[in-house]
Amino acid sequence: MDLGIDGDVALVTASSAGLGRASAESLAAEGANVVICGRSEERLSAAEAAIEPLAGDALAVEADITEADDVEALVEATVEEFGGLDHLVTSAGGVPPGGFVDMTDEDWYAAYDTLVMSAVRTIRAARPHLEASDAGTITCITSTSVREVIDDLLLSNAVRRGVIGLVKSLSREFAPDVRVNAVLPGAHETSRVEELIEAALDRGEFDTYDEGLASWSDGIPLDRIGDPRELGDAVAFLASDRASFVTGVSLPVDGGRLRS
Repeated sequence: MDLGIDGDVALVTASSAGLGRASAESLAAEGANVVICGRSEERLSAAEAAIEPLAGDALAVEADITEADDVEALVEATVEEFGGLDHLVTSAGGVPPGGFVDMTDEDWYAAYDTLVMSAVRTIRAARPHLEASDAGTITCITSTSVREVIDDLLLSNAVRRGVIGLVKSLSREFAPDVRVNAVLPGAHETSRVEELIEAALDRGEFDTYDEGLASWSDGIPLDRIGDPRELGDAVAFLASDRASFVTGVSLPVDGGRLRS
């Protein structure tokens, strides 16, 4: 299926690893020119090397998306390199686990800055360029925790819901020039999940990596966790002409785990 984004320009935040990187790879494989960012020069270089052999061109920019100046410079670098911006994908790193009694005021403010304000600042900087495009889209990567809470992830459960309110509001405010959607990933085999499984192996909770991986599929009707590129492909679809009548949607990509 031709998604119709060949030659488009896509900026994906927090994309040196994990689901952000997978999204950038899927967009590039469809022919988009992709800008990635992250705080680790080493991981950025590795991500850029993986994306470059795909169809689109890639630009890696070192940036901290919780810093307003970095966000402005990131968008400016994108437009300077490729002459415009058609698609924005917002992603962000995780926030500390824990329950209510574990969290300080500083933890709450830091989570809000990481998960919500990073998206707000990036969208604010990108909006004029997206509105100037004939194909402007925004896709926010959040979590299934915005629908059903996950034990011991209070900050994610509570704070990420602000992004969904933002997405639904902007899908109306920015229409018809820019489409705005969200994806809600469940468990995917990212480097973070691999680290958690390896740690469980070290604690003696599992005998093999595959046994640990299988434990993550409990409660998922498709009986496995996702490959990150499966989430990336959903992001690429929402950015594409094939989704031209889709806006304001929060799409779970979780193997059917959500019951709501």
